[in-house]
Amino acid sequence: MSMSRRHFLASKLALAATPLAFRSMASNPRFAIVDDTGGQGPKPSDRVRRFEDMAFGLFVHWGLYSQIGAGEWVKKLHGIDLARYMELMKTFTAKDFSGRALARVAKSAGMRYVTLTSRHHDGFSLYDTGGLSPYDVTKTPAGRDLIADFCVGCREEGIVPMLYCTTLDWTDERFDKDWKAYQEYLRASVRRLCTQYGPIGGFWFDGNLSKKDADWELDALYAVIREHQPEALIINNTGLEQGGRLTHDEIDAVTFERGRPSPIDHSTMKKYVAGEMCLTFNQHWGIATKDFNLLSPAHVIEELLLCRRAGANLLMNVGPDAEGRVPDYERAALARVGDWIRLHGGDDALLYRGRPHGMSGSERDFALRRGDDIEAYVFDLTATATTLHGASCRGPGKRRFEGIPEDYRRAHWLDDGSEAKLEREGDALILDATKWRYGTNTVVRVARLSK
Repeated sequence: MSMSRRHFLASKLALAATPLAFRSMASNPRFAIVDDTGGQGPKPSDRVRRFEDMAFGLFVHWGLYSQIGAGEWVKKLHGIDLARYMELMKTFTAKDFSGRALARVAKSAGMRYVTLTSRHHDGFSLYDTGGLSPYDVTKTPAGRDLIADFCVGCREEGIVPMLYCTTLDWTDERFDKDWKAYQEYLRASVRRLCTQYGPIGGFWFDGNLSKKDADWELDALYAVIREHQPEALIINNTGLEQGGRLTHDEIDAVTFERGRPSPIDHSTMKKYVAGEMCLTFNQHWGIATKDFNLLSPAHVIEELLLCRRAGANLLMNVGPDAEGRVPDYERAALARVGDWIRLHGGDDALLYRGRPHGMSGSERDFALRRGDDIEAYVFDLTATATTLHGASCRGPGKRRFEGIPEDYRRAHWLDDGSEAKLEREGDALILDATKWRYGTNTVVRVARLSK
């Protein structure tokens, strides 16, 4: 049996044994499909609704550039020529890379999926390209197909594997000299990813903005996925300045790159699409050892919840080191975010299942609902980015929420189980947002409402 065939069978067996794997989520009551469009506009497909219910994912940028430690665009921005750059293949050992270890980082953070760069703009692939490219991992000291390792490892931990696919290539001459041939190469690459590694949760494309007016032959590209991976999501990044733009009828989720998402008005659309914000810990996506401008766990918690306020997912990026290990800081920060999620319900936390349903709060506050479960999320009880005494913030006090049904008249705080005081003011609910007891600061305070 060929290596690729063994990987494919292993992937199918692992998927069947994984209760949270992408295809089996529909049979789990925590991922039941519901209609939250208010009867207006198109209904979500099962794959889109499962994606929305995953809420939180890990983005992983890793490749040859990780050995330099100066970001994923280092070849281009530092002017490194092709021959010198590809010398990095000789030292690419991937000795610490493990798909299962990545999945465990994600799982510890409360994430449900991981999106890994199968190939980035430098043209180096983490999988056996079967001769499509001279620049792949099988020609390095690593000597193994890392996408196979990734997919199997994710499924073993109940995490959905997704693949980032570049459409921009700095090293392939066809990109500038033979566009038709280059498009055939892209499709052949995606076909290989679709057929060698078992079910994939989604394909995340990036790079079309490099040639804004080119014919990327998207109908043909997406048809490859629909033929071989009909349940996979199709996402194509619209970049920093075009967050939320829908570019093709086959797209399942629009992107917000490093830009906070806004709610999607599905009532005006032909197809229901999800939203996803991708964000990284510092100013780079691949590891940058001299970039010290790192987000705190508190900021990640806030960004995750503000995504959910808009009904969108958060795809939080890390850049593993040269050998494939997630750096200690990011690993620890994400685990702390996972602690927050576990304090507020863990696998059953409403941040996964809940939707805004027309409810709103003042300033950054908001509410989520799923069935009879409603939670209010209160921001700015203390300042997030500083521990200095007297730092400015809204502080405790009464917070107004609109759109919450009138029969919800009781509440308790999830961090300690204490009663939260409510009153009604016409159609509005007024929550008395008190500070935490001494010894606690959960960044955003959450109240569960009841009748």
